[in-house]
Amino acid sequence: MTTRQHDASVYEQAQASERFQELKRRFRAWTFPMTAAFLAWYLLYVVLSGWARDFMGTKVLGNINVALIFGFLQFVSTFGIAWAYSRHMEKKIDPIADEIRHEIEGRTE
Repeated sequence: MTTRQHDASVYEQAQASERFQELKRRFRAWTFPMTAAFLAWYLLYVVLSGWARDFMGTKVLGNINVALIFGFLQFVSTFGIAWAYSRHMEKKIDPIADEIRHEIEGRTE
């Protein structure tokens, strides 16, 4: 068996393992809903900006209107999601990924 065939075999085995499937499940269980929520939130902002101009133009404090607040909250939510993603990966995904990597490295040496 050549090294190329051996490496492919090791990685295919790792990909088929229960641990790897758990890794993918945990990743998808957090990432897909969060992506959908953020896209819905962003599309709400776009739709309101286009079709609810009176609402978005409502002044809240001085010259600050609802649209400006929503726009600012887009940035806040983006950074919040990035922070939450980082924490989730660090706690739930990285430990499993490290285990799988060490296991694969042990097989290929």
